[in-house]
Amino acid sequence: MRLSEMLPRLKLFALGGTNKLRRRMLGANTQALLVNSRNGLFLVDIEDLYVGRHLSAKGEYGLIEIQRLKQHVDWETNVLVVGAHIGTVAIPISQHCRSVTAIEANPRTFRLLRFNALANECSNLRVIQTAASDKKENLQFVMSRVNSGGSKRMPLTREYMYFFDSPETVTVGADRLDDLLNNERFDVVFMDIEGSEYFALGGMQKILSSAKVLFMEFVPHHLRNVSGVSVDQLLERISPHFSALFVPSKGITVSADQFGGVLQEMFDHEQSDDGIVFTK
Repeated sequence: MRLSEMLPRLKLFALGGTNKLRRRMLGANTQALLVNSRNGLFLVDIEDLYVGRHLSAKGEYGLIEIQRLKQHVDWETNVLVVGAHIGTVAIPISQHCRSVTAIEANPRTFRLLRFNALANECSNLRVIQTAASDKKENLQFVMSRVNSGGSKRMPLTREYMYFFDSPETVTVGADRLDDLLNNERFDVVFMDIEGSEYFALGGMQKILSSAKVLFMEFVPHHLRNVSGVSVDQLLERISPHFSALFVPSKGITVSADQFGGVLQEMFDHEQSDDGIVFTK
Protein backbone atom coordinates (compact mmCIF):
# COMPACT_ATOMS: atom_id res chain seq x y z
CA MET A 1 0.00 0.00 0.00
CA ARG A 2 1.39 3.40 -0.98
CA LEU A 3 1.93 6.19 1.53
CA SER A 4 -0.73 8.32 -0.17
CA GLU A 5 -3.22 5.46 0.25
CA MET A 6 -2.20 4.92 3.87
CA LEU A 7 -2.37 8.60 4.77
CA PRO A 8 -5.83 8.66 6.38
CA ARG A 9 -5.00 5.61 8.51
CA LEU A 10 -1.54 6.89 9.46
CA LYS A 11 -2.96 10.31 10.31
CA LEU A 12 -5.46 8.63 12.63
CA PHE A 13 -2.65 6.77 14.39
CA ALA A 14 -0.41 9.82 14.60
CA LEU A 15 -3.05 12.25 15.81
CA GLY A 16 -5.03 9.77 17.88
CA GLY A 17 -2.29 9.27 20.43
CA THR A 18 -1.33 5.68 19.59
CA ASN A 19 2.39 6.43 19.67
CA LYS A 20 2.06 8.55 22.80
CA LEU A 21 0.26 5.66 24.50
CA ARG A 22 2.95 3.25 23.33
CA ARG A 23 5.67 5.53 24.72
CA ARG A 24 3.87 5.74 28.07
CA MET A 25 3.55 1.97 28.22
CA LEU A 26 7.18 1.29 27.28
CA GLY A 27 8.70 4.22 29.12
CA ALA A 28 9.96 7.56 27.90
CA ASN A 29 13.50 6.23 27.41
CA THR A 30 12.52 3.42 25.02
CA GLN A 31 13.70 4.25 21.51
CA ALA A 32 13.31 0.92 19.70
CA LEU A 33 11.92 -2.59 19.96
CA LEU A 34 13.73 -5.81 19.00
CA VAL A 35 11.87 -7.88 16.41
CA ASN A 36 12.76 -11.37 15.19
CA SER A 37 11.58 -11.58 11.56
CA ARG A 38 12.18 -13.54 8.38
CA ASN A 39 14.36 -10.63 7.26
CA GLY A 40 16.54 -11.03 10.35
CA LEU A 41 16.81 -9.60 13.85
CA PHE A 42 15.88 -5.89 13.86
CA LEU A 43 15.66 -2.97 16.20
CA VAL A 44 12.71 -0.91 14.94
CA ASP A 45 11.65 2.62 15.87
CA ILE A 46 8.62 2.42 18.16
CA GLU A 47 6.89 5.22 16.20
CA ASP A 48 7.31 3.60 12.79
CA LEU A 49 3.95 2.23 11.67
CA TYR A 50 5.14 1.10 8.24
CA VAL A 51 8.34 -0.98 7.98
CA GLY A 52 8.56 -1.43 11.76
CA ARG A 53 4.90 -2.36 12.02
CA HIS A 54 5.18 -4.89 9.16
CA LEU A 55 8.19 -6.54 10.77
CA SER A 56 6.61 -6.79 14.21
CA ALA A 57 3.07 -7.72 13.14
CA LYS A 58 3.71 -9.83 10.03
CA GLY A 59 7.26 -11.02 10.67
CA GLU A 60 8.60 -9.81 7.32
CA TYR A 61 8.97 -6.85 5.01
CA GLY A 62 9.62 -6.64 1.27
CA LEU A 63 10.38 -10.33 0.74
CA ILE A 64 9.16 -10.22 -2.86
CA GLU A 65 11.70 -7.50 -3.71
CA ILE A 66 14.42 -9.41 -1.88
CA GLN A 67 13.65 -12.59 -3.84
CA ARG A 68 13.79 -10.59 -7.08
CA LEU A 69 17.13 -9.11 -6.02
CA LYS A 70 18.53 -12.54 -5.15
CA GLN A 71 18.10 -13.59 -8.78
CA HIS A 72 20.87 -11.14 -9.71
CA VAL A 73 23.46 -11.95 -7.02
CA ASP A 74 25.90 -14.72 -6.24
CA TRP A 75 28.98 -15.11 -4.04
CA GLU A 76 31.03 -12.91 -6.42
CA THR A 77 28.55 -9.99 -6.38
CA ASN A 78 29.18 -6.63 -4.73
CA VAL A 79 25.92 -4.84 -3.89
CA LEU A 80 25.35 -1.14 -3.22
CA VAL A 81 22.17 -0.27 -1.30
CA VAL A 82 21.36 3.46 -1.43
CA GLY A 83 18.72 4.30 1.14
CA ALA A 84 19.22 1.24 3.35
CA HIS A 85 16.82 2.38 6.11
CA ILE A 86 17.18 -0.10 9.02
CA GLY A 87 18.63 -2.82 6.79
CA THR A 88 15.62 -4.94 5.78
CA VAL A 89 17.13 -5.42 2.30
CA ALA A 90 20.86 -4.98 2.96
CA ILE A 91 21.04 -7.48 5.83
CA PRO A 92 19.26 -10.48 4.24
CA ILE A 93 20.93 -9.96 0.84
CA SER A 94 24.35 -9.88 2.53
CA GLN A 95 23.87 -13.61 3.19
CA HIS A 96 23.89 -14.28 -0.58
CA CYS A 97 26.68 -12.11 -2.00
CA ARG A 98 30.32 -11.13 -1.55
CA SER A 99 29.74 -7.70 -0.01
CA VAL A 100 27.12 -5.04 0.66
CA THR A 101 27.72 -1.31 1.08
CA ALA A 102 24.69 0.35 2.69
CA ILE A 103 24.14 4.13 2.46
CA GLU A 104 21.65 5.84 4.79
CA ALA A 105 21.06 9.58 5.30
CA ASN A 106 18.65 9.68 8.26
CA PRO A 107 20.82 9.92 11.41
CA ARG A 108 18.18 8.32 13.64
CA THR A 109 17.62 5.45 11.24
CA PHE A 110 21.36 5.02 10.66
CA ARG A 111 21.87 4.23 14.35
CA LEU A 112 19.36 1.38 14.05
CA LEU A 113 20.99 0.19 10.81
CA ARG A 114 24.37 0.02 12.54
CA PHE A 115 22.93 -1.89 15.51
CA ASN A 116 21.06 -4.26 13.20
CA ALA A 117 24.19 -5.05 11.20
CA LEU A 118 25.92 -6.02 14.45
CA ALA A 119 22.93 -8.00 15.74
CA ASN A 120 22.88 -10.09 12.55
CA GLU A 121 26.68 -10.55 12.55
CA CYS A 122 27.02 -9.22 8.99
CA SER A 123 30.78 -9.34 8.49
CA ASN A 124 30.50 -8.42 4.79
CA LEU A 125 28.21 -5.41 5.33
CA ARG A 126 29.59 -1.87 5.49
CA VAL A 127 27.33 1.00 6.58
CA ILE A 128 27.92 4.64 5.68
CA GLN A 129 25.96 7.66 6.91
CA THR A 130 25.48 10.18 4.11
CA ALA A 131 22.91 11.36 1.58
CA ALA A 132 23.59 10.51 -2.06
CA SER A 133 23.61 13.58 -4.31
CA ASP A 134 25.21 15.01 -7.45
CA LYS A 135 27.54 17.26 -5.45
CA LYS A 136 29.06 17.50 -2.01
CA GLU A 137 26.64 19.60 0.04
CA ASN A 138 24.56 19.95 3.16
CA LEU A 139 20.84 19.19 2.81
CA GLN A 140 17.75 19.96 4.79
CA PHE A 141 16.32 16.53 5.55
CA VAL A 142 12.80 15.63 6.71
CA MET A 143 12.81 12.77 9.27
CA SER A 144 9.33 11.28 9.04
CA ARG A 145 8.03 9.75 12.26
CA VAL A 146 5.10 7.52 11.35
CA ASN A 147 6.85 6.18 8.25
CA SER A 148 10.58 6.60 8.88
CA GLY A 149 11.31 4.95 5.52
CA GLY A 150 9.60 7.93 3.91
CA SER A 151 12.22 10.38 5.23
CA LYS A 152 13.63 12.52 2.44
CA ARG A 153 15.50 15.63 1.35
CA MET A 154 13.38 18.75 1.78
CA PRO A 155 10.78 18.55 -1.05
CA LEU A 156 10.61 21.40 -3.52
CA THR A 157 6.82 21.28 -3.13
CA ARG A 158 5.86 20.83 0.49
CA GLU A 159 2.82 18.60 0.13
CA TYR A 160 0.87 17.76 3.30
CA MET A 161 1.53 14.03 2.85
CA TYR A 162 5.21 14.61 3.66
CA PHE A 163 4.58 16.67 6.82
CA PHE A 164 1.35 15.42 8.41
CA ASP A 165 3.17 13.74 11.32
CA SER A 166 5.17 16.86 12.30
CA PRO A 167 8.57 15.44 11.33
CA GLU A 168 11.82 16.86 12.64
CA THR A 169 13.97 18.64 10.05
CA VAL A 170 17.74 18.31 10.31
CA THR A 171 20.80 19.12 8.24
CA VAL A 172 22.66 16.13 6.79
CA GLY A 173 25.82 15.84 4.74
CA ALA A 174 25.56 14.67 1.13
CA ASP A 175 28.18 13.43 -1.30
CA ARG A 176 28.72 12.11 -4.80
CA LEU A 177 29.00 8.34 -4.45
CA ASP A 178 31.53 8.24 -7.31
CA ASP A 179 33.80 10.34 -5.07
CA LEU A 180 32.95 8.75 -1.75
CA LEU A 181 33.39 5.22 -3.13
CA ASN A 182 36.21 6.13 -5.50
CA ASN A 183 37.29 3.30 -7.82
CA GLU A 184 35.00 0.76 -6.12
CA ARG A 185 32.97 -1.48 -8.40
CA PHE A 186 29.42 -2.64 -7.72
CA ASP A 187 27.58 -5.25 -9.75
CA VAL A 188 24.11 -4.45 -8.39
CA VAL A 189 22.68 -1.12 -7.18
CA PHE A 190 19.47 -1.07 -5.12
CA MET A 191 18.05 2.42 -4.58
CA ASP A 192 15.14 3.58 -2.38
CA ILE A 193 15.61 7.26 -1.52
CA GLU A 194 12.17 8.87 -1.71
CA GLY A 195 12.60 11.28 -4.60
CA SER A 196 16.35 11.94 -4.50
CA GLU A 197 17.06 9.44 -7.29
CA TYR A 198 17.79 12.12 -9.90
CA PHE A 199 20.44 13.74 -7.72
CA ALA A 200 21.99 10.46 -6.54
CA LEU A 201 22.22 9.07 -10.08
CA GLY A 202 23.99 12.22 -11.23
CA GLY A 203 26.71 11.60 -8.66
CA MET A 204 27.24 7.92 -9.49
CA GLN A 205 27.66 7.77 -13.25
CA LYS A 206 30.96 5.92 -12.92
CA ILE A 207 29.34 3.34 -10.62
CA LEU A 208 26.44 2.87 -13.04
CA SER A 209 28.79 2.38 -15.99
CA SER A 210 30.03 -0.89 -14.50
CA ALA A 211 26.86 -1.99 -12.65
CA LYS A 212 24.94 -4.82 -14.28
CA VAL A 213 21.61 -4.09 -12.58
CA LEU A 214 19.83 -1.07 -11.09
CA PHE A 215 16.77 -1.55 -8.86
CA MET A 216 14.90 1.69 -8.26
CA GLU A 217 11.58 2.80 -6.83
CA PHE A 218 9.45 4.80 -9.27
CA VAL A 219 6.97 7.21 -7.67
CA PRO A 220 5.51 10.06 -9.78
CA HIS A 221 4.79 12.44 -6.89
CA HIS A 222 8.41 12.08 -5.74
CA LEU A 223 9.68 13.14 -9.16
CA ARG A 224 7.24 16.01 -9.32
CA ASN A 225 7.34 17.30 -5.73
CA VAL A 226 10.68 16.25 -4.25
CA SER A 227 13.18 16.60 -7.09
CA GLY A 228 11.11 18.60 -9.58
CA VAL A 229 12.28 16.72 -12.66
CA SER A 230 10.62 15.05 -15.62
CA VAL A 231 10.79 11.40 -16.67
CA ASP A 232 13.09 12.40 -19.54
CA GLN A 233 15.47 14.20 -17.18
CA LEU A 234 15.59 11.15 -14.90
CA LEU A 235 16.29 8.83 -17.82
CA GLU A 236 19.16 11.02 -19.05
CA ARG A 237 21.07 9.69 -16.03
CA ILE A 238 20.03 6.04 -16.53
CA SER A 239 19.61 5.25 -20.24
CA PRO A 240 23.30 5.51 -21.22
CA HIS A 241 24.10 2.57 -18.94
CA PHE A 242 21.27 0.07 -19.46
CA SER A 243 19.49 -1.60 -22.36
CA ALA A 244 16.40 -3.20 -20.78
CA LEU A 245 13.76 -2.31 -18.19
CA PHE A 246 11.52 -4.69 -16.24
CA VAL A 247 8.43 -3.20 -14.57
CA PRO A 248 7.13 -5.75 -12.02
CA SER A 249 3.76 -4.07 -11.48
CA LYS A 250 3.03 -4.36 -15.21
CA GLY A 251 4.86 -7.63 -15.81
CA ILE A 252 6.63 -6.22 -18.88
CA THR A 253 10.21 -5.93 -20.11
CA VAL A 254 11.06 -3.25 -22.66
CA SER A 255 14.16 -2.11 -24.54
CA ALA A 256 15.91 1.25 -24.11
CA ASP A 257 13.93 2.96 -26.87
CA GLN A 258 10.74 2.30 -24.88
CA PHE A 259 11.95 3.46 -21.43
CA GLY A 260 10.48 6.93 -21.85
CA GLY A 261 7.11 5.82 -23.19
CA VAL A 262 6.47 3.27 -20.44
CA LEU A 263 7.59 5.46 -17.55
CA GLN A 264 5.86 8.57 -18.91
CA GLU A 265 2.58 6.67 -19.11
CA MET A 266 3.03 5.53 -15.50
CA PHE A 267 3.86 9.11 -14.49
CA ASP A 268 0.79 10.51 -16.25
CA HIS A 269 -1.48 7.97 -14.52
CA GLU A 270 0.18 8.26 -11.07
CA GLN A 271 1.29 4.64 -11.24
CA SER A 272 4.13 3.73 -8.88
CA ASP A 273 6.33 0.66 -8.59
CA ASP A 274 8.37 -0.47 -5.57
CA GLY A 275 11.29 -1.55 -7.73
CA ILE A 276 11.68 -1.22 -11.48
CA VAL A 277 14.75 -3.08 -12.73
CA PHE A 278 17.22 -1.77 -15.31
CA THR A 279 19.70 -4.28 -16.81
CA LYS A 280 22.53 -4.16 -19.35
